[in-house]
Amino acid sequence: MLHNPWILTLLLLLPIIAWRMWAGRRRSAVPFSSTECMQDLQPTWRQRLAWLPAVLTLLAVAVTIIALARPREGREQTIVDADGIAIEMVVDRSGSMRALDFKIDGEHVDRLTAIKNVAGRFIGGDEDASQEEGLSGRVSDLVGLVTFAGYADAVTPPTLDHAFVTSQLNHQEIVTERSEDGTAIGDAISLAVEKLNSLDDRQEKKVKSKVMVLLTDGENNAGVIDPQQAAELAENMGIKIYTIGVGTRGRAPVPVVNPFTGREQIEWTEVNIDEDTLRQIADETGGKYFRATDTESLTAIYREIDQLEKSKIEEQHFVDYRELAIQTTPVGRLTFPPLVLVALGLLTARVVLSNTLFRELT
Repeated sequence: MLHNPWILTLLLLLPIIAWRMWAGRRRSAVPFSSTECMQDLQPTWRQRLAWLPAVLTLLAVAVTIIALARPREGREQTIVDADGIAIEMVVDRSGSMRALDFKIDGEHVDRLTAIKNVAGRFIGGDEDASQEEGLSGRVSDLVGLVTFAGYADAVTPPTLDHAFVTSQLNHQEIVTERSEDGTAIGDAISLAVEKLNSLDDRQEKKVKSKVMVLLTDGENNAGVIDPQQAAELAENMGIKIYTIGVGTRGRAPVPVVNPFTGREQIEWTEVNIDEDTLRQIADETGGKYFRATDTESLTAIYREIDQLEKSKIEEQHFVDYRELAIQTTPVGRLTFPPLVLVALGLLTARVVLSNTLFRELT
């Protein structure tokens, strides 16, 4: 690539310069009675190479003209600057999550299984995210996981290793021990706030936005921290909370074990979700409350959150040019010198040869 290609038109002067150097040279002679005795003499190697200084001069001029045209080699680079979002997934795994009021591919599944399916796609994205119903994934965002029942557990800190987060989410199980059961919403929010707030200490630059997505199907009945107090703490830390009430309206089928027969049977139980508290938590922190009554509505909720919390990604394209006139050029294992040095070397060789081996007497 040439920065000043029009300068190459000067190469048209080379034939004129060559003609002036050879045809236009004045030939000197001395009178001699006869040259018949010199006809059998063979020209020496110096005579055969007498044209070399002139050729070196022409080459030096040609290389200088090419150098003035500024040939350069461009290497295009792209820098991606992303203002990522830190997202803490807070998932309920209490005993009530066994309710079979969700479906995946036409089969009834419990609420936690439906959450694993949709939340996993929210983190990693769908295979065909270009579709209108698809989830694009949180490629440049830090994602962490907190689960809770009677107690809150920090499963993974916010990280860019989304495959690990998804794997840990898929390994979560609904609690079976009565001593572990319950719904500690306040404790879960407080723990998630702590994990998001700790990012400022271990990140080189502060995260631009911190978000929490809380999913529960019940009412706060465990833990030591009130959900409203936890929401105030999140609001003071600049953390936005999206709350999702999971479960159908009315009654839902729940598998239970008959204590007399030991067999599992389905019982219909009332669905009690403290929507007022979840709505207040969202309003307090600038988030939004959603109600998911089936897999399709849960997917639509995650899609809306995905659109509301977009990462700002800027791409800068630039080209790094190597000026061949003044910079070396690597070609394979060889490195060619700058064109300016080549022209200088040719002129130096011309001067040295003209004053030594091909010196002419005036």
